[in-house]
Amino acid sequence: MEERFIINFDDPTPIYAQLERAIRFAIATNKLRLGEQLPTVRQLAVDLKINANTVAKVYAELERTGILETRRGIGTFVRAEQTVTAMRVMRSDRERELREFGNRILVEAHSLGIPLEEVIEELETKLDDKSAAANRR
Repeated sequence: MEERFIINFDDPTPIYAQLERAIRFAIATNKLRLGEQLPTVRQLAVDLKINANTVAKVYAELERTGILETRRGIGTFVRAEQTVTAMRVMRSDRERELREFGNRILVEAHSLGIPLEEVIEELETKLDDKSAAANRR
């Protein structure tokens, strides 16, 4: 079972967008390393219980942007040498994802009646806790 990629069927975000984001995130967090082989289209589709055409579409898009490469008869790999364009796309995607994440936090906080100041305080507390834990090591 493929555990590096999470698909949430209750999320209104299209499955292909979730998968593309999950692959990019796995690369950015070194869960997928440069040069590492990805599961076959069929295997990933079975593991995630999604359509193989969706996986193929995501692989093709990530190959087009220079993030993945397909070696005929061998498989699909994280491109070992990321192009400047691919890095720029990943950076802009990361910035877009961060903006969307921030928006989701604000919408959720608003729906729960939590003021923005409390959200910021909570995040700062988490950051302080994380820093303190890192200093203890």
